[in-house]
Amino acid sequence: MKKIIFTLSIFTATISFASAQVLPSFQFGAKAGVNLSSISSSASATLNSSNQAGYLAGFWARFGALGFNFQPEMYITSKSVNVIASDGSEARQKFTSIDVPLLFGGKIGAFGIGGRFYTGPVISFAVNKDQTFSGAAANALKLNYHDQNFAWQVGAGLDIKKISIDLRYEAGLTKQDYGNGQAKINLFNLSLAYRLAKL
Repeated sequence: MKKIIFTLSIFTATISFASAQVLPSFQFGAKAGVNLSSISSSASATLNSSNQAGYLAGFWARFGALGFNFQPEMYITSKSVNVIASDGSEARQKFTSIDVPLLFGGKIGAFGIGGRFYTGPVISFAVNKDQTFSGAAANALKLNYHDQNFAWQVGAGLDIKKISIDLRYEAGLTKQDYGNGQAKINLFNLSLAYRLAKL
C-alpha cells in the first residue's frame, strides 16, 4: 500500500512539474519597486560616486511554454542622479519616463515556487517638456520607438505563489539629456510584483 501511495505521489508530482514547464500559460499582474541610478561620465561632467534612488510602478504580462517565457512590461519610472559640472557646481537631475521592457527568459521550479532568469531590450519614452505623460503613454502603447531611449536589462526573479521578487541591472544604450550635457543612465532595480490573473 505504501509503495502504491509513493508511486502515485511521484507520478502526480511529475505531471504537475511537466505541466508547469510545458503547457502554454498567460499571466498578468502589477509591480512596484525602487532603483539606484548612475550615469556614465562625459566630456562636460563627472559622476558623483553616490547612487540616487528612484521608483517604478506599472504592469507586466508573461507568456510561457516549454520552460521559456516572453515578458513584456510597461511602467512609469523616476531616475535620479547627481551630476558635477566642469565648473564644480553640483546638481541633482531627475529623469521620468515610461519604460517598456521586452524580456525573454526561462523558469525552473514547480508547485507555485520557482526561479526565473531573463534578458532583453528596454524602450524608454521620456516624460518632459517636449513629451507629456499622455503623449509618452500613447507612444509606449503603439511602440513608437523613433527618437526614444534604449537600454538592455538582465536579471533574475523568484516566484512564490502570486508574489514575485525581481532584481535587475539595466545598461543604457543611448544618451539622455540632463541639462547642459548627455549621458547614458545605468541602474539596478528591485521590484515586488503581484499576479492578478493566470490562464
